[in-house]
Amino acid sequence: MNQHWEIYALKYAEHTERQRLSNFIFDEDPHGQGALDFFIWVVKSGDQTILIDTGFDQAEAKARGRHVDRDPVEALKGMGIDAETITDVIVTHLHFDHAGGLDRYPAAKFHLQEAEMAYATGPCMCHGALKAPFTVGHVVEMVQHVYSGRVVFYDGDAEVAPGVTVHKTGGHSRGLQAVRVETTNGPICLASDASHMYENFLDGKLFPIVADVEDMLKGFQTIRALAGLDERVVPGHDPLVTKYYPSFGQTGFIWRLDLPRVA
Repeated sequence: MNQHWEIYALKYAEHTERQRLSNFIFDEDPHGQGALDFFIWVVKSGDQTILIDTGFDQAEAKARGRHVDRDPVEALKGMGIDAETITDVIVTHLHFDHAGGLDRYPAAKFHLQEAEMAYATGPCMCHGALKAPFTVGHVVEMVQHVYSGRVVFYDGDAEVAPGVTVHKTGGHSRGLQAVRVETTNGPICLASDASHMYENFLDGKLFPIVADVEDMLKGFQTIRALAGLDERVVPGHDPLVTKYYPSFGQTGFIWRLDLPRVA
């Protein structure tokens, strides 16, 4: 029997000066407002804690034109979590906003798809359009962790812990993986960038940064199947997440995703 987990979304940054054309291909309102929120996710069961993605810092935000509300490591402290004690980090993919600051988790093993490591260090990175979402320093850090024996590689679907599984979708990045988490309210699929916004997977709208169109479209089907119900899919960057789920304590930047939606 799978154990049940609590799930928390921690918002650390946002990008408000953004149009819908940056989120959807062939959108009917391309110049409408298309803000993104940036999250890391924590899943907890008893004394066991798993971090999903590591975010980016102020220097990266300045270089990319984003706004950091709080450092991801400081955000973790809002839950009483010390980054240096985390033993497992699932990295959904190696884009700049999901894999920064890996050196700040000295006790962690990093769970990553083989295809993502190959993609981020292979010939596709000779093309500006494909390498743009990556920051080379982040990728180099992951390579260093490979050499120090701290990366656990997967080739497709795999179990990280009882009730926590990863599922390769590709699409947005060659080795992108979504995370399925068992909770008392059924399975939750943390889609990460398999669907940036609810509209992506609900309406079949492609996100413009795409390594493989067919895989992205199939990924929409995969995340819906993993969750069982559309309302149990949590997209990676949609500000609606902060409206749909109950807040955690008085932090103002943490939401509880394993509880029923409030809107």
